[in-house]
Amino acid sequence: MAQRCAGPGRTVLLGAEGARQRVTGLRSGGYDRAVDQPDLDLRNLTYRRFIDLGRAPTATEIATERQQSVDAVRAGWRRLHEAHAVVLDRDMVELRMVNPFAARPTAHRVEAAGRSWFANCAWDAFGVGAALHVDSVIDTTCPDCADPIRVTVTDSRPDDTDLVFHVLVPAAEWWADIGYT
Repeated sequence: MAQRCAGPGRTVLLGAEGARQRVTGLRSGGYDRAVDQPDLDLRNLTYRRFIDLGRAPTATEIATERQQSVDAVRAGWRRLHEAHAVVLDRDMVELRMVNPFAARPTAHRVEAAGRSWFANCAWDAFGVGAALHVDSVIDTTCPDCADPIRVTVTDSRPDDTDLVFHVLVPAAEWWADIGYT
């Protein structure tokens, strides 16, 4: 997230893994699949349940609410994953990311709407409050020097206006390995 050790008067926000070198290959390109209405409904329900529960819903929870099989929900989540609408775990079974929300602990903790949330990266940490339409407080650490960092966002504006966001992976390549980016 914010890096205080970038020099006097300068703060740099880093992506999820900081300055670590990327060792896997990159691929370009987007996706070809449009999301149909049933998948859009599944995505919207998944987001609603994530916010209601304060955590990622399970396929069983969504299946019960939709009166569908768990396999049908997982198939829908796979289609949404392919369309970059959600991110599944490596086994393509459960949710990993419902942007900007992370389904597992990360270095980017956000207090918003009376709850604690994890964000996938520094950028998404700002998105949590925005998605919930509330003020937020972001707590993280500098990926370089491990100094704690706190940013308060009020009326969509951070209290530190010197922040700079830097991602080592070009945006066109993010989905090649979205978990790293």
